[in-house]
Amino acid sequence: MQMLVDSHCHLDRLKLDAYDGDLNAALDAARARGVRQFLCIGISLANRQTVLDIAHRHNDVVASVGVHPCDVESGTASVEQLAEWGQSEKVVALGETGLDYHYTEDTKALQQESFAMHLQAGAQAGLPVVVHTRDARADTLALIKNYGDLEHAGVLHCFTEDWDMARAALDMNYYISLSGIVTFRNAEALRDVARRVPLDRLLVETDSPYLAPVPHRGKPNEPQFVRDVAEFVAELKGVSFAQLAEQTTTNFHRLFPKAQGFFPAV
Repeated sequence: MQMLVDSHCHLDRLKLDAYDGDLNAALDAARARGVRQFLCIGISLANRQTVLDIAHRHNDVVASVGVHPCDVESGTASVEQLAEWGQSEKVVALGETGLDYHYTEDTKALQQESFAMHLQAGAQAGLPVVVHTRDARADTLALIKNYGDLEHAGVLHCFTEDWDMARAALDMNYYISLSGIVTFRNAEALRDVARRVPLDRLLVETDSPYLAPVPHRGKPNEPQFVRDVAEFVAELKGVSFAQLAEQTTTNFHRLFPKAQGFFPAV
């Protein structure tokens, strides 16, 4: 079976009714479909320890730590604090950070300050940064250019922007991650971007429990559905599923090298 990575999932927020509340059962369902590793994303100071605990309980789960732009009002972390947290054994990235002017435009200044600190901490700790961006293209790219580290760079996750933004991010050594949104009926513009992103700069993700892909629309999303995303993207790009799975897994470990140490042996 081909090897896949769910490069962005919120395991602390999964809807587990179908698994009697058992996270490992949900992960087993993904493992049965070839998902070999999971990046559990931190979004706030409040869930940092929860995310770390999940990663430490499951050998094939790694973690990120950071503050989402929609959570900055509940507290942010300094460059020094983020860099220190990044030294934790199973922390492979900082974030989810970034800018979201769609929901929380009134916190622009605080979001920008927090994002800049994550980028600086990533450079200091030698870690990539997981970036959320919505309705903030110019500021997102400007902050990456001004504060980011091109060597360690990062990923624009759950990408929904246009090709110009994707190309600018690629030029700054960033990766592009596609979620179930690419399968949605009204996502033709995003599918065009997906066709154009080089295969060696692409990741796949669920962003679960949000944004379940076709044919699971209307259901809570979960890590096993990353296979549906990968199969769709493979067809879109005119490559085999095996090639897409192998390349995106290779890309994940190139971007997040610490994760290689927790990739299960065959």
